Amino acid sequence: MNADRAISAERLGKKYLISHQGQRDRYTALRDVIVRGAASVFQSPANLFRKRLNGSQLDREEFWALQDLEFEIRRGEVVGIIGANGAGKSTLLKILSRITEPSQGRVEIEGRLSSLLEVGTGFHPELTGRENIFLNGAILGMTRPEIRRKFEEIVSFAEVEQFLDTPVKRYSSGMYVRLAFAVAAHLEPEILVVDEVLAVGDVEFQKRCLGKMSEVAKGGRTVLFVSHSMGAISTLCNRAMLLEHGRIKGQGPTHKIIELYMQSSSPALQISFHPHPNRPSISGVSVDEEALRRGDFLARIKFESPFPVHGPVGGITVSSLSGVAIWGTNRRFHLSEDCDGSATHGVLTCHAPSLPLIPSKYTISAWLGDWYQEYDQKLNALSFDFKPDSDTSLRQHPNATGHVDWHASWKLDAIEESVLASFQNVEECEG
Repeated sequence: MNADRAISAERLGKKYLISHQGQRDRYTALRDVIVRGAASVFQSPANLFRKRLNGSQLDREEFWALQDLEFEIRRGEVVGIIGANGAGKSTLLKILSRITEPSQGRVEIEGRLSSLLEVGTGFHPELTGRENIFLNGAILGMTRPEIRRKFEEIVSFAEVEQFLDTPVKRYSSGMYVRLAFAVAAHLEPEILVVDEVLAVGDVEFQKRCLGKMSEVAKGGRTVLFVSHSMGAISTLCNRAMLLEHGRIKGQGPTHKIIELYMQSSSPALQISFHPHPNRPSISGVSVDEEALRRGDFLARIKFESPFPVHGPVGGITVSSLSGVAIWGTNRRFHLSEDCDGSATHGVLTCHAPSLPLIPSKYTISAWLGDWYQEYDQKLNALSFDFKPDSDTSLRQHPNATGHVDWHASWKLDAIEESVLASFQNVEECEG
C-alpha cells in the first residue's frame, strides 16, 4: 500500500450493451403474426433457437465507454477531468464512486470518498431538507454526531434556512444543488468527487463552491473535478486528465492538457441541446461564419420554456483556449429594447461589430435568464476560429500580444540633458 496514493487504476474499462430495437418496434399487422406462426409449425426447434440467437446478436451492440485507463492520483492533488460530451468522464466518476462496477481492470481507492454526481443524489423528495441532510450524511458514511457537528455550517453554506423543514420536492434545482454540494463538501471526505452539477447554481454560488473545493484541497484532501469550464479547471486544478472516446489522451500540468484539448477539438459553429422539461433552457447556440469573415461577431441563443419568459436575457462570454474570459455581454448591462416581449420559444441574437480580437481560436459560453433570475448556461458550448478575410479586416497588427487588438497611441516626452544627468548622478551615488 502506497501511503501517498489516493486513487490508482489499471487497465480500467467499462462496457455497455446497446439494444437496437428499430426492427422490433415496427408495426406488425395481424396477418404477419398468423403467417409467422404457421411457418414456425414446420420448423425444427433447433432452427427456431438459432434464429432467435442470431436475432438477439443483431439487436445488441457492445459499446466501450472506457477502455484501458491507467492513472494514479496522489493525496492532496486537485485533478481536473476534461473532454467532449461522451468522452467517458461521468462513467469514470461513477466507477470511482462505486455506483457502477468496471467491466475490466481494477481501481484502488485509499480513504473515504464523497461524490456529487447529480443534483440531489441520495435525497428523498418527500423528506425535508433537515431530514435529507442526516439521510445523505448517513449514506456518505458519517455518524450522527459528525453530522450534528457540521449541521449549522451546512445549512449556512446552502442558504436554505427558510426552507429547512420543507420537503425537497418543492425545492428549485438551484436549492437542490446548493444543499447537495454543502452536504458532500462539509462532511470531511478524504476524497471529493464533483461532476458538472455546479453549472446549475448561480455565479455567486459557483464562486463559493470553487472556494470550498480549494479549501478542501489545501487541507490535504484529494479533489477530482469534472467541468466544461476551462477557467474553473485552470484556477482550481494543478493537474488534468483528458479523455477522448473512453481513453486517456493526455495527463499532466493543467495548462498543457487544456491546450491539448482545445487544439484537438474541431471548431463547431452550431450546437443543439435537449430543452429542460420544467424550466427555461438553452436549446441551441450558433455563430455566424459570414460575420466572422468580416471581422464581426454575431451569435444566436435559441431557448425553449414550459411557460412564457418575460424580457428574456441572453449572455455570451468569449474565452481563450486556456479558459480565460476575454469579452462578455448580456442585456443587463448592454441595454436593448428589442427583447422586452414574452415568449415560450425564441432566439436571442448578439451582434458585436468589429470585435477587436486577434486571429486565434476561441470558445463561447452561453447564458439564459431574465431580469430577476438565472435559468440555464452552457459552458464552452462551441468553439470558433477567428480569421477575418485580409481584404475586409480592420486589423493592422496581426502579431499583437494577447487576444485583443485595440489601437493605442504613443507619445514621447523628451527629457532635457541636465535632468538626465541628475538621474545618472543619483544612480552613481546609490551604487
